[in-house]
This record gives sequence, structure tokens and C-alpha cells, in this order.
Amino acid sequence: MKKYLLTACLFALCSLVAVAQDREGDESSNGGGGGFDKSKLFFGGNLGLAFGSYSTLVNVSPQIGYRFNRYLAAGAGINFLYSSNKYDYAGYKEEYGVTGLNVFGRFYPIEYIFLQVQPEANYTWLKYHFYNGEPDEKLPNKIVPSLLGGIGAAIPAGRGYFIVTANYDLLQNERSPYGNRAFFNFGYNFGF
Repeated sequence: MKKYLLTACLFALCSLVAVAQDREGDESSNGGGGGFDKSKLFFGGNLGLAFGSYSTLVNVSPQIGYRFNRYLAAGAGINFLYSSNKYDYAGYKEEYGVTGLNVFGRFYPIEYIFLQVQPEANYTWLKYHFYNGEPDEKLPNKIVPSLLGGIGAAIPAGRGYFIVTANYDLLQNERSPYGNRAFFNFGYNFGF
């Protein structure tokens, strides 16, 4: 599965370059100028909050992007994730955090369906607090690379799009915040 997903992502990146070169020629021959068009900007990302007796989760990961043409969009974002879980039966509490940067590229082979590639660099930390009086254990802080590849849908809604994606971390670092299986994201991209 990893090989097929990696091949699809590489194909998507090659297609992005080919489409971008093709569209560049079209714009200059039309007399339409390139330049920055504010209406092609979009803002979105992930926001998640969960609170309970035994766990807490806070996820704030905004992104901003630009839709270059019908086929190509790209952008960047920041990641912040904090997770705390109590394991009373095992006698400890785990705290995990991630801050990082990402860039992404989307290729739309069909109008509302896209392939996405998103490299990330995440700074992670992990701490265990033991209830039995043992000293806390802290793993070394570490910068962890991730390369997310996936497929998604952009469903028109108002001035933006409801976004659904299925992603997989192709690098599979042991401290990756994404684990070793596919995961889903849901969000909304607001147009300017």
C-alpha cells in the first residue's frame, strides 16, 4: 500500500509541474496578466478540542493557501497539538505535545477531488508523570519529519469548501504524531 500511495503522490507532483507550465503559456497568450488575485486565497485547517476526566486534547492547526488555477493549489500552515491522558490502572499520566510547520500542494484531476502532498517538520515532546512517587520521565525533545500523502474532496458550501481528506504518513517515523495507519481530517476552507 505504501508503494502505491507514494507512486500516486509522485505522479501528482509531476502532474502539478506539467499543468503549471501549460497554464502559464495560456495566460500570456490571452493577454491576461499573471499577478496576485486575492480572490484565490483560502484559509482553513484543523481545530479540535476534547476534555474528559481522563484525557484532554487541543489541536489548532491553521493553514493558508492559494488556488493557482483549476488544477493546482498550494499553501502553508502551522501545527499545535497537546494531548494528556491519565492511566490510573497503570499509575501514570502521559503528556504529549507537537508544534510544527507544513507546506502542502493539491492537484485536482477532477473538479472537486484532489490529491494532496504535505511535508511537515514537527517538534515533539513527551513526558510521563508517575503516581507512585517515581521521578517523572521525559523523552528527549525531537524534530520529527512527516510526509503526508492523501486524497480528498472539496465540497462547495457558501463562500468556501467543506474539506474531507484521507491521509497517510509515508515516512513512518516512530515519534510521528500520525501513527502507522491512514487517518481522516474534516475541515472548512474559507474564501477571501
